Amino acid sequence: MIDKMETFGSSTLQHGKHSDRVYLMSLSRDDVPEIVPYLDSLALIQGYTKIFAKVDSSAVAPFLDNDYLEEARIPGFINGQGETLFLGKYFCSDRQLEKKPDLVQQVIDTALVKGQEDPPTELPGNLLCRRTLPEDAEQMKDLYAEVFASYPFPIHDADYLRETMRSHVLYYGIWEGDDLLALASAEMDRSKANAEMTDFATHPDNRGQGLANILLSQLEEAAVEEGIQTAYTIARSYSMGMNITFAKHGYNLSGTLTSNTNISGGLESMNVWHKPLP
Repeated sequence: MIDKMETFGSSTLQHGKHSDRVYLMSLSRDDVPEIVPYLDSLALIQGYTKIFAKVDSSAVAPFLDNDYLEEARIPGFINGQGETLFLGKYFCSDRQLEKKPDLVQQVIDTALVKGQEDPPTELPGNLLCRRTLPEDAEQMKDLYAEVFASYPFPIHDADYLRETMRSHVLYYGIWEGDDLLALASAEMDRSKANAEMTDFATHPDNRGQGLANILLSQLEEAAVEEGIQTAYTIARSYSMGMNITFAKHGYNLSGTLTSNTNISGGLESMNVWHKPLP
């Protein structure tokens, strides 16, 4: 079950029971303030317990006046300028309460300490890292199915992977011979020159080799060639490895989205990290 995409005016949102939320993915300034009561109405009619919204700082006032809370903030999100806020509005006090606060803090503290170390940059000689091709999609969806029991976007669907590969997503993989060991992607918003580094998956038999670090370096290089100025990620707040990976690559922590995303079978909080690209 994947949440559905729709538009309101020129804005894009996703909603559904999978993550039990409305997600305002891209806001057009022309849709403010009318979109604010629409999001409320949608959440209340469908019984969702959270609205998650990415909102440029110039348009944020109507949201904050309507009980949205700032959960993270990324500078330079739109063509290297201004700030974008990641906002949350809760319709259930239970959802607003972090279930594992000590673990979230432990992951953050460890990532910030480990972030002082240099990331591994050498790929073992028997492995190959390259941009994926449409004919790789079947292997890709099989690896994602192996790693994620559930996911907020249909990465278990080869047609979806091929479609996004053609339009706006850079996928890179690491192979040993014919075997795909690890994957990750950069979901680009070329109109705003930012990219979300996401969809990191390493086969359980190949973890601990620093493959995510290699993929992130490759994605950053490719994103710069595409004109991307700001990279960010929404990383699982209980995942020690991924948070350490982004800290080692110079990303700055900007906040935590509480009980935000259904991934690997349940709702999890997510840490937001960001970095200006050269």
